[in-house]
Amino acid sequence: MSQLNFSNLAEGKPVTVDVNGEKVCVARVGEEVFAVSDTCTHSEASLSEGEISNYKIECWLHGAEFDLRTGEAITPPATEKLKTFTVKRIGDQIEIV
Repeated sequence: MSQLNFSNLAEGKPVTVDVNGEKVCVARVGEEVFAVSDTCTHSEASLSEGEISNYKIECWLHGAEFDLRTGEAITPPATEKLKTFTVKRIGDQIEIV
């Protein structure tokens, strides 16, 4: 489990957190927060270094896009979905499990 402060999450600027030894990409879109595996399923690139557009995150290395809501691979070269994590928001506190 990892905890963050909502006000510290800038919209469109993903961050990496550790959840039980696993690197997780946390991204804010409006008032919503999403958490997916930080490693692109196509290569070993960190998705938290990628760009966010609407509910998609693009891997900076080869341009694969993933849906932050479901983890689904949207564009090649990625074909496998990302692992998603549960995000709980209580006031200004964000909990990733």
